[in-house]
Amino acid sequence: MEKVKYRNSTSRLWLLSVAFFISCTFLSWSQEEAEETADAEVQEEQVEEAPASGLGDPANGKSLFNSLCAACHKPYSESIGPALHGITEKRDMQWLYQWIENSADLIASGDEEAVAIFEEYNNTPMPGFPQLSESEVNDILAYVEQPKPEPVAAATGEGAAQEGGGSQGGVSLNVILAILVFVLVMLLVVLFLVNKTLKNFAEASGVVVPEKTKRKPLWKSFVENQFLVLVTSIVVLLAVAYFGYGWFMQVGVDQSYQPIQPIHYSHKIHAGDNQIDCKYCHSSARTSKQAGIPSLNVCMNCHKTISEVAPETATAEYSKEFYDGEIAKLYDAVGWEPSTQSYSGETQPVKWVRIHNLPDFAYFNHSQHVSVGGVQCQTCHGPIQEMEVVYQDAPLTMGWCVNCHRDTKVKMEGNEYYEKIHEELSTKYGVEELTVAQMGGLECAKCHY
Repeated sequence: MEKVKYRNSTSRLWLLSVAFFISCTFLSWSQEEAEETADAEVQEEQVEEAPASGLGDPANGKSLFNSLCAACHKPYSESIGPALHGITEKRDMQWLYQWIENSADLIASGDEEAVAIFEEYNNTPMPGFPQLSESEVNDILAYVEQPKPEPVAAATGEGAAQEGGGSQGGVSLNVILAILVFVLVMLLVVLFLVNKTLKNFAEASGVVVPEKTKRKPLWKSFVENQFLVLVTSIVVLLAVAYFGYGWFMQVGVDQSYQPIQPIHYSHKIHAGDNQIDCKYCHSSARTSKQAGIPSLNVCMNCHKTISEVAPETATAEYSKEFYDGEIAKLYDAVGWEPSTQSYSGETQPVKWVRIHNLPDFAYFNHSQHVSVGGVQCQTCHGPIQEMEVVYQDAPLTMGWCVNCHRDTKVKMEGNEYYEKIHEELSTKYGVEELTVAQMGGLECAKCHY
């Protein structure tokens, strides 16, 4: 018998592949340790960047500032009043105590600095805070004198985006893909060598490998079987009818529609984090058929003094600079100059993209549902308080509305309009509480006029 070649090739290839896998694993571990070390260094730098102030307690000062001062002042930028960062270097501490306690008395005394500030800000006096002690004033000053925080979340997001193709648990995705490709190549090589070795072994042993016999093509056998052709045709026709009907029923249904708006407005921040009532902006939903698009002056009620977001608002996807840029777009649209706290008179229209849109033949009245029915906005619009970018949550189809009318009970508390008819229909249907459908909510003319 002849000696078979490549009898040790398979084991050698497997040893090489295992060695390569172990080296890649050690490389990924070293990358993970380097990333953890870098994160620890960043955290240490952040701790060092917030030195303790000798003025007072910045944490208590932040609470006092937000409750008493934030309506007119910001630490690092101009608002109704001047920016307060660096104020202890510009003014004497005793002067600051007197100004904060009663600025009107200081102006009346003829103090040059007080009079200059009073005239610079349109002769608008600052309200006095005689209830604040000197230690509480020191706490506020300690807070406003802190260094401006860096957008940590935004920097973290950018750093993660710059990693080599993303990572999971410190292991680079490119490394994982390279290992999988290497393993597949090794398997192909091993299969080729095994096949070749078996052929050599067969030739050396004198084994004759029989030749493959030709078979009838599968398609030809299928065509000649009339029963299979009939059954397959029926199944195909039923499948086409089923999926065709389903596709046509989705025409005009825009569920999950999520357009990009000209100005990024986060319902998660406004309705979720800050708990602003939906009807504060969409006020016409209480009295009108349409919920309405809020005018920009509603936005400026708050953003006249809020020109930037807090650093902790930023996320890995949306940085603080991104949010501040969207507020700047609002200022450009209304012609607001934050540096001078005045309107320029040059405005630009904001072309909002409508998301929820019913067909013209369907009638829907917001006031009837919101004011009379007491329906919550989330019933139709989904968890709007959690949406960073708004999308259409419900299908808004006829069947979806009909099912809601069948399941929803009519609220009778404080609703004298329905008392008589509710009493009569409750007796007729033998129930204590009527549904909207039993009250006539399924009549065609209710929605199609």
